[in-house]
Amino acid sequence: MTHNLKAETVTIRGFGDEEIEAYLSVPTDVESCGAVVVIHHMPGYDETSKEIVRRFASEGHSALMPNLYHRDAPGASSDDAAAAGRNNGGVPDDRLVGDVLGAMNYLKSLSISNGKTASIGFCSGGRQSVLAGCRLPLEGVIDCYGAFVSVDTSPETPIARKAILGEVGNLSGPVLGLFGADDQYPSPSEVEIFAQALESVGKEYEFHTFDGAGHAFFASDRTSYRPEAAKEGWGYISAFLARTIG
Repeated sequence: MTHNLKAETVTIRGFGDEEIEAYLSVPTDVESCGAVVVIHHMPGYDETSKEIVRRFASEGHSALMPNLYHRDAPGASSDDAAAAGRNNGGVPDDRLVGDVLGAMNYLKSLSISNGKTASIGFCSGGRQSVLAGCRLPLEGVIDCYGAFVSVDTSPETPIARKAILGEVGNLSGPVLGLFGADDQYPSPSEVEIFAQALESVGKEYEFHTFDGAGHAFFASDRTSYRPEAAKEGWGYISAFLARTIG
């Protein structure tokens, strides 16, 4: 069933109680629903990411995407803001968690909220989705090809990040991971390390790796797009959300 929806730009309070921009979409024909915090990819808070927010609303979930680069270049285009964010060393982990918490609080304040929230992230957002799930009470976590969950960045990587496997014991909900067999960030071996870490602490997870797909296979506006993998992946996402947030 496809739901009617509305979408708008809103202001939320994120890390440090600072006001940041966010993109909200909600179904208009439901009395109660679960919520999804969408964590955009490194290229930024762009139209493709906003379409994903609307997609969740059309499927019957409220969805909100905080602009993680708002502080770096308020009012700038998504490309300029993303560049400014990278120049500033990327989004600090603590700030990311604070912004996701702000998004969760906003979603739970909506009259249609059933009190359940999941996160989803793409590319750098995949790692950030897992990080948020380790530090916040999320009912579910979706990681779409997030690198540097299992390993630290190399010294030559422009934005330094630490592996977060040491925190996965704190996950409060299950994890859905969607990966490309031809990806190197993360590589299949890094995905296996992640799976083993989840098993070692008894966490529920469901991982799918798609043959013939590399990084960013969900990105319909890029040459990396793999329609068959994306279609199958969206099916897994819909089933996971139905199970975890209703």
